[in-house]
Amino acid sequence: MSDLDMPVEAATIQWDDSAMTTTHANVCNVMGTREEMMILFGSNQAWNREQKEVKVTLSNRIVLNPYAAKRLAALLEIGLKEYEKRYGELTL
Repeated sequence: MSDLDMPVEAATIQWDDSAMTTTHANVCNVMGTREEMMILFGSNQAWNREQKEVKVTLSNRIVLNPYAAKRLAALLEIGLKEYEKRYGELTL
């Protein structure tokens, strides 16, 4: 039996969160180019709906290639379906 005929074992993933930080965001935006997608996260500190101008403080930018962005979109869709199954439908 050659190496090409041998079954491939799935890799074990170990999630290392020792350097992870947590940031709260209540605003996000997406922009991109042909080569990358960027997700911008920030906070809107304005609570008055009648304000003419709202300042959003951006705190994080995540840059993904289009393939990783598509996988993220699929994972978010799965996560939201599970959330809605448990807690009810979200409407925008």
